[in-house]
Amino acid sequence: MVDKRAERGVPSLVWRAGQERRLAMLNAAAPLEGRRVLVDGCGIGLYVRAIRRFTPHVFGIDIEPTYLVQGRCAGVTELVQAACEQLPFPEATFDVVLSNEVLEHVHDDRAAAREIARVLRPGGRAVIFAPNRWYPFETHGVYWRGRYYFGNKPLVNWLPSVVRNRLAPHVRAYTAAQLLQLFADTPLQLVSLRGVYPALDNVIARRRVLGQSLRALFDALERSPLHRFGISHLLVLEKVT
Repeated sequence: MVDKRAERGVPSLVWRAGQERRLAMLNAAAPLEGRRVLVDGCGIGLYVRAIRRFTPHVFGIDIEPTYLVQGRCAGVTELVQAACEQLPFPEATFDVVLSNEVLEHVHDDRAAAREIARVLRPGGRAVIFAPNRWYPFETHGVYWRGRYYFGNKPLVNWLPSVVRNRLAPHVRAYTAAQLLQLFADTPLQLVSLRGVYPALDNVIARRRVLGQSLRALFDALERSPLHRFGISHLLVLEKVT
């Protein structure tokens, strides 16, 4: 049986340099100033709170009620319990939709992709972060002989799919083509797709010089063809009709 905590993942619980970095990527890909924004799979609402710097018109949804309670207790009130496959908003409601490491956990990722397209306004943008199949580690842990082993597991995602999916049945990892295919039957067109590397907040906190050196290396890799091996895809799509 798949552990629900493993299946749903753990949201960002603290705001650090890595979250700030992704917020900057979001704002560069889809300027947030004054826009209506949905954080699709918001966890405890950290990105909802942060996006308030740019606009008051920001909302978050998540399927887990305990996360939403945490967020509301921390003062993030614009949170709604809902599944990504059935968003509780009319068509063409939002200028920007952020999906940050969420599609890999939902029950039906194609349905979630269609819902993102449905609630976007024409000209609106979806910004998707999703796990990269070519990253050398599976970051969500694996199952082995009925037991769940948490943590980064090397080379799991490079195994044939039939083997990889037995070890990690609780989470998806996408090639670039697989991620694009989710949106193939939607009115969204590709703006950009690239790989991003981890921010290394934990490493920098423990070993500052080493962590900062690795971060500089990863910044260089993101600007090179080796971005394809980043921890996540950063996919930007725009609604055309």
